[in-house]
Parts: sequence; C-alpha cells; structure tokens
Amino acid sequence: MPDGRLYDTDWYAWTLEQAAALRRMAETRVNSELDLENLAEEVESLGRSQESALVSALTHIIEHLLKLEHSPALAPRNKWMLSVVEQRGRAVYALEDSGTLARKAPDLLPKAWKQGHRLAAKALELFDGVAPEALPTDCPYSLAQILGDDFIPANRHGLG
Repeated sequence: MPDGRLYDTDWYAWTLEQAAALRRMAETRVNSELDLENLAEEVESLGRSQESALVSALTHIIEHLLKLEHSPALAPRNKWMLSVVEQRGRAVYALEDSGTLARKAPDLLPKAWKQGHRLAAKALELFDGVAPEALPTDCPYSLAQILGDDFIPANRHGLG
C-alpha cells in the first residue's frame, strides 16, 4: 500500500508509479467501475506534462544562449537575457520537485537542443543575416551551464 510520501517528494515518479499500478489492476481484471486504462493514461499524461515543461524551458534557454552568442544585434539582447533567467527558473522548479526528472534531464537535452537550435538558426537567419551553418551542430553547453545562474556565452561579435 503506498504511503503517499512519493507524491510529496517526487511527483513525476509518483505519476509513473500510479499509472503502472492502475494498469496492473486492469490486467488482473479487478471488479471495479473505474475506467482503469484511461485513468492510467491520464495520470501518466500529468507526469509527461511536467517533462514537457522542462524540455520547453531548456529549449528556450538554448535558443536564447545561441542568439546571445551569435547575434551581431544589440537591441534584443536584454530580452534574451531576461528570457534565459525566466526559463532557468522554470526548469529548476521542475527539477526541484522530482529527483527522477532530474536524473532524466541529460537524456532530454538532445531534444531541447534540436528544437532550440532550429528556432535560433531560423531567427538569426531572418533577423540578423547569420547563416544557419554558423551555429554549432552539437550542443556546446553543458546542462550545468544551461541551468547555471551566471552562465552567458561570450558574443562572437564582441558585444557585452
């Protein structure tokens, strides 16, 4: 019988555990009026939404770190820096609630990199005339840098 501590300490893991328990109940054909399979799907989707929020925050951080590093433009830099601060807060919040999600974060980084890179490359091409090929193909930032309060990459055009 679950004691509820996991719900308070690692909500993401709790959603996975509860979905699995509901599916086990459905497999054993527990005599219940509950729609166990759909309940399992819904509980699992709650956990996936937390994972998706983390990927979204990482995507936006990466996008704006790339823009800060590669854009020759002065004007939007402050907005990008503010976005990095905001999204770092969202990512850290998601990770603080779940050790399981924190352990999974390195595996989510390639997806966030792909999305963030695509967004930054298109924006830099459209607004700054920077060729997409000028951006690195592999993520140059570690997860610690992406989430770290003080990390902002040096601008390739000498802007501060």
